[in-house]
Amino acid sequence: MKQIPNAMERLTEQFARMPGIGSKTAQRLAFYVLGLPDEDALAFADAIVDAKKTVKTCPVCQNLTDSEVCPICADPERDHSTICVVADPRDVMAMERTREYRGVYHVLHGVISPINHTGPNDLRIRELIARLSDGEVRELIMATNPDTEGEATAMYLSRLLKPMNLKITRLAYGIPMGSQLEYTDEVTLLRALEGRREL
Repeated sequence: MKQIPNAMERLTEQFARMPGIGSKTAQRLAFYVLGLPDEDALAFADAIVDAKKTVKTCPVCQNLTDSEVCPICADPERDHSTICVVADPRDVMAMERTREYRGVYHVLHGVISPINHTGPNDLRIRELIARLSDGEVRELIMATNPDTEGEATAMYLSRLLKPMNLKITRLAYGIPMGSQLEYTDEVTLLRALEGRREL
């Protein structure tokens, strides 16, 4: 005898397809949605449909936007000669939280990952090269994650773009605030030494 209705099972399956959501969390979310008042449940569904219809990629930087060009690319106060290359739109939000970076971005929508069958042609590299053709850009900051795929992507791009006579930099990675040297791994310590600066 079946214990849960088909519609609830389908809803649970949809939540379980989301990254980081296991079957128990998916079931908890399904119960939560079913417990919402009708108007809240409809507002939730409308928000999903509206986001799918209106959010697209910016034709300049490939970040997500609901306007013709994203607000960062449209801002004349930003330094358009410096591009911070990131893997994911979430990385743009992380960089913007610092309130220090005043350049623009380019979102690759992934990293080179042979395990996941993602190669250079699957990323928004062609769009980046097109942006560099006018000669206005002077510096590219590689801000992909400091893991194997992020490093491979940064190295691939730096080799590919080196002939364009751009300044290509990599974010410095090192010891996080509040940590202790004795518990820091060798790679992080090496990065911290390489990225040291004068006081």
